[in-house]
Amino acid sequence: MGVTSYIALGTNIEPRRKYLAVASAQLSKYLDPTDTNDWRWSATYETAPVGGPAGQGPYLNQVLSLTTTLSAPELLQRLLAVETKLGRVRDERWGPRTLDLDLLLYGDLVHHDETLTVPHPRMHERLFVLQPLAEIAPGAVHPVLKKTIAELLADLTGCRPVGPGPGRELIGKDALVTGSTSGIGRAIALELAAAGANVIVHGSRSVEAADAVAAEVRCRGGLSEVLMADLRDPDECRRFAEQAWDATMPQILVNNAGADTLTGEAASWPFERKMEELLAVDVKATMFLSRHFGRLMKDWGGVIVNIGWDQAETGMEGDSGELFAATKGAVMAFTRSLALSLAPRVRVNCIAPGWIKTAWGQGASAAWQERAVRETPLQRWGGPEDVAALARWLVSPAASYITGQVIRCNGGAVR
Repeated sequence: MGVTSYIALGTNIEPRRKYLAVASAQLSKYLDPTDTNDWRWSATYETAPVGGPAGQGPYLNQVLSLTTTLSAPELLQRLLAVETKLGRVRDERWGPRTLDLDLLLYGDLVHHDETLTVPHPRMHERLFVLQPLAEIAPGAVHPVLKKTIAELLADLTGCRPVGPGPGRELIGKDALVTGSTSGIGRAIALELAAAGANVIVHGSRSVEAADAVAAEVRCRGGLSEVLMADLRDPDECRRFAEQAWDATMPQILVNNAGADTLTGEAASWPFERKMEELLAVDVKATMFLSRHFGRLMKDWGGVIVNIGWDQAETGMEGDSGELFAATKGAVMAFTRSLALSLAPRVRVNCIAPGWIKTAWGQGASAAWQERAVRETPLQRWGGPEDVAALARWLVSPAASYITGQVIRCNGGAVR
């Protein structure tokens, strides 16, 4: 899974915006997808210089969050390489610089020697670090001070937020995301947490993977707990629904769980067995959970998002095309009808992803890679984060007039 790390960027030599833009490109080069993922950027802040020689210009500051398989020393060396690439010269303490890259946190590592110190020793004293960091990771915990970034920011400013604010539109909301230990489900859970929601993480096999996602949710500022259940079993599905409602009475349900019949042992199953798996998880569990929670939500309102498939409406050849068209097409049709049943207190919508690079896409053949790009007007695969961004909007107050819709998330593909 990798280690969640936070990096501060700063520049006060013109052209400052260009240096930040080039820094982003260079970081993408030096920290390629084999080493890092889950990149999240804060907004850019302009701040007065702290310390150093007089007459310096103001800084532009930003914070980047990412998950990496690199060790802390390896990550630091790559950051230093990017600084050097952009002409950083260390000839004056706290002097002007083209680019400053500081490793703020590396998981819960506490380390100090002549080459590396984490956590950054002065980060809790610097508003230009805490402000952007709190924007993307308010719940991250300083491993020495044992306080969250939001708490450190409040200590520094003497100002504590009450209620939702810009970029935290889901504060006070509780969400349940099924199938959230990996792929699209994991991305949705983390995106809702970034918006301020508390999230129940669901998995069917790996408690360790579920716990890891729950920890990431908490790092983004939300509360989280894990519920495990095999949704193929109707009795277990019912027990799971009751546990989830008793735990938090979620106002947001995302039915993302689906049977994986494309990778691993399941890829070699006969058509009939694949169909049984897909009907049990993708269709029956989605319908049961949607109806169960929908009835409960009607007392005070809620939002349900189901996951379909864009080519269920247009058709795709082969066994997988037939299977997914039938099952995801059923989910999409069910969504429209359930939205009518639950209106006006509960909104129900469906996201129909296209070529999204999940586990199957990562290992797909060159022919499939070429097809995905060719059939997508934006000429690239989508990522789980693209679906997650749409899910965040659909469950937010900004989409309060949207219900009964199937929205494609597929880069503009019309076939």
